[in-house]
Amino acid sequence: MRGSSFLAFDLGAESGRAVIGTLDDQRITTEEVHRFPNTPTKVGSSIYWDVPKLWNEMKRAIPLAQTKSSEPLSAIGVDTWGVDFAFIDANGELVENPHHYRDSRTEGVMEELLRRVPREEVYSKTGIQFMRINTLYQLYSLVLSKSPVLGSAKRFLMMPDLFNHFLSGSDRSEFTDATTTQFCNPIKHNWDYELLRELSIPTHFLPEIIEPGTSIGGIAGSLATELGVSKDTSIVAPACHDTASAVAAAPLESKTSAYISSGTWSLVGVEVEEPVISKESLACNFTNEGGVFRKFRLLRNVQGMWLVQECKRIWASQGKDFSYDELTQLASKSRPFVALIDPDNTSFTAPSNMIDEILSYLEHTGQNKPKNEGELTRIILESLAFKYRNVVEQLEDLTGLAINQINVVGGGSRNRLLNQMTADFTGVAVVAGPAEATSIGNILMQAVAMRLVKTHEDLRSIIRNSFELKRYEPNPNADVEDAYRRFIELAHRKWT
Repeated sequence: MRGSSFLAFDLGAESGRAVIGTLDDQRITTEEVHRFPNTPTKVGSSIYWDVPKLWNEMKRAIPLAQTKSSEPLSAIGVDTWGVDFAFIDANGELVENPHHYRDSRTEGVMEELLRRVPREEVYSKTGIQFMRINTLYQLYSLVLSKSPVLGSAKRFLMMPDLFNHFLSGSDRSEFTDATTTQFCNPIKHNWDYELLRELSIPTHFLPEIIEPGTSIGGIAGSLATELGVSKDTSIVAPACHDTASAVAAAPLESKTSAYISSGTWSLVGVEVEEPVISKESLACNFTNEGGVFRKFRLLRNVQGMWLVQECKRIWASQGKDFSYDELTQLASKSRPFVALIDPDNTSFTAPSNMIDEILSYLEHTGQNKPKNEGELTRIILESLAFKYRNVVEQLEDLTGLAINQINVVGGGSRNRLLNQMTADFTGVAVVAGPAEATSIGNILMQAVAMRLVKTHEDLRSIIRNSFELKRYEPNPNADVEDAYRRFIELAHRKWT
């Protein structure tokens, strides 16, 4: 293990980063070598990801990483957000910039699809949560619009698979990210061709699915020459879905530990050996996404720090450029339980002005409005913590587990106020860290591919040896139960 260096690309909905990881005697050290914005572009009514810009930033990062590393890079791995995809033509070229999952083309499409194939059938085949952003509805929107690209495209690639194609020429799809499409069968570990045929979605362009922690070949020779790196550098599909990489690195103590991968989205779940696909999990809209070492992630997607990010953006446009730490400090000094929102209300999916949308929600639900930025931020954070509790309770009902610890990983794990609220509101201890779990999980799954790490237990042992974790014990608060009842009532209302 000594002297092995790996480069992880972690591309999120707000930014991308390149991180070097070095393994040495059961410890991992990391260094960020490049960070860059990931800014979608709106053209007319459509929103696109700027893939050429992202690829250019990645090409800048690779020689930087090689310069920083004392050893030649053993491997490179890419993880990204889920659900979005690209098409490649017969020449291996990008057909067009991929659409953003918040693009309006999927409005009403999920409902249209479910009139053709019942909800129960889709869920029984895929075990995936129903969200309008899912790949299934993006593809079906192309069927409805009779897009010519469905017939002309040679290959369909999810976002991390696209960058693996650029790096190595590989045209394969990694399992954890494939499961986010809602047309991958988790039992068969393959695309559900029957479901796609029912929907008249072509399947000729679907690639082979591979397991996380698979070496997919060496870096393309021409790219190695262009960037001045060794042609012996391997390209690895780690856990290519960013949440899968983050959960891989979550130092869970046992099967009774839940996790929250906290960022733009909050992914709240547990690890299970087999998918949980039942009437009850369908009713609760739970998802069964692929995990590492043949496990599954039973979870709910919750709109997370996206709400704060959008409020912060609006305030900045008004000349009040708060940092996230400043907003958290203001929230910590603000009145508790002024009002509550359901973070997953559809009105918060892609509003032009998140602040106005939240105020409108509060007016519709007959609640007090915040007096300042701190109070609004606190409303969001308290609502997120209550949402986490609600999901954890549903997880306990679905699995029969008694959750006794919650591990929070990702950027949101740095938010001490939210961590303490989560402990207080759920009544169980919260362990926060590592903050960069996604890139760390990416790196260690590269090490798995290179046979330097053998088991998930070994991987998590390395995490505990390498990073300081912060523990938050729950504090009793008589007002919490009253506020939680209010939250549950709000969550069951149909405000749109």
